[in-house]
Amino acid sequence: MTNFGYTLMTEQSGPKDLVEWAVRAERSGFDFAVSSDHFSPWLKEQGHAPYAWTVLGAVAYATERMELMTYVTCPTMRYHPAVVAQKAATLQLLADGRFTLGLGSGENLNEHVVGEGWPGVDTRQSMLAEAIEIIRELHTGELVTFRGDHFDVDSARIWDLPDSPVEIGVAVGGEKAVARFGPLADHLIATEPDADLVSAWNSRSGAPEIGRAARAIGQIPISWDPDADTATTRAHEQFRWFAGGWAVNSDLPTPHGFHGASQFVRPEDVAETIPCGPDLDAIVDAVKPYWEAGFTDIALVQVGGDTQQRFFDEAAEPLLEKLRAAAPST
Repeated sequence: MTNFGYTLMTEQSGPKDLVEWAVRAERSGFDFAVSSDHFSPWLKEQGHAPYAWTVLGAVAYATERMELMTYVTCPTMRYHPAVVAQKAATLQLLADGRFTLGLGSGENLNEHVVGEGWPGVDTRQSMLAEAIEIIRELHTGELVTFRGDHFDVDSARIWDLPDSPVEIGVAVGGEKAVARFGPLADHLIATEPDADLVSAWNSRSGAPEIGRAARAIGQIPISWDPDADTATTRAHEQFRWFAGGWAVNSDLPTPHGFHGASQFVRPEDVAETIPCGPDLDAIVDAVKPYWEAGFTDIALVQVGGDTQQRFFDEAAEPLLEKLRAAAPST
């Protein structure tokens, strides 16, 4: 069965609105909600960046059924991994077991703000692996002292823990990353419908199989609107940064940098990668490559903070019906 999620896009809505959108998403029938965890929006036109963990705490209290997830938190620069371990445990208690901790190696946009620079990708991945080790150890409830290459933990214990450890998903961008982080993670996270990632994960000896014990979780932006031109204009205004790909997006430090990098991206370029307009079947066609690649969970990003109310009123439920009718049932 394919699960469909809603993205709490912290870059395009304020905190109270995000809680309201989560409640509406649950009411509309979404299976889960993921939240971005940003210090800055990608572009100034998006205009928001509330603290994701506070928002998720409120969402956990305001919802009952829908699973929750960070998509994704970087536990290495802005946050020390010991603090992430504590936050995740607390949120899991508030969510009554509905929370999954999604982790990744981060973007310069969000992590440079603490003044520690921006390491190269190999260092970032080494830091992430060490951070996951620390989080796992702290989630045992034992007293932890740790001396690592990147982090130290001194006599730390998480005092409020859920009955079972928080499951961890890790964002990976290639087979080498799967080989490195697959043994450390419960679930795979990816931003593209890459069947090779799923195959690489399932080929690991002793690994939980995706579709059974493990999940492959993807995300896709859409720009639904009754008017296709309006949808395209909005997607271009707020999501043209998406065209750079993660190799570029991980390294630019400011919204101004993303503005410069995307200044020659045209509206028609954005419309080629993001379904824009009222055609729900076109959105289904855009989502389809994810389940064809073996992804079990797919989160939608409705572009535009001021469009969410109308999206829920007019499009969310019929779109979910079409997606579930088209997606594999097993």
